[in-house]
Amino acid sequence: LMGYTTSADMRSQIRLTFDTREEAVAYAEKEGLAYRVEEPKESKRRQISYAENFRYDRRTPWTH
Repeated sequence: LMGYTTSADMRSQIRLTFDTREEAVAYAEKEGLAYRVEEPKESKRRQISYAENFRYDRRTPWTH
């Protein structure tokens, strides 16, 4: 046994991407496919410097 995982349904393994939402919906309706449109989520990143790791008044204590 090699540790491969498989599925009997090949469609469940396919992910399609489109340039616009309208193109995606039109394709799914034309092909008679059930679809779910996921809106892109904006990621929140806090910019910190390397020096923040060594501040005296850190919010979280060292874990090591």
